[in-house]
Amino acid sequence: MRNPLVNDKELTIKKLNNMKGTPLTVKVNRGRNKIEVYDGEIESTYPNVFTVRLVDGGLGTFSYADIASKNIAFYRRKI
Repeated sequence: MRNPLVNDKELTIKKLNNMKGTPLTVKVNRGRNKIEVYDGEIESTYPNVFTVRLVDGGLGTFSYADIASKNIAFYRRKI
């Protein structure tokens, strides 16, 4: 029997691949009322992490566990 968490991870990777190149606002909950907001777009997806190229040229790396635990949210950014 297939592990449902692996299936969810594969589905998440497919959704992130579909959002590549789309301008996004990424809100990350770091805990203890620390919310970080980034503007950028998804650059690459890897087996355990994905990267977001920020507007200022930086690179943010996030785990799929952040999405599963709902610590990260994506919003389309209006240009």
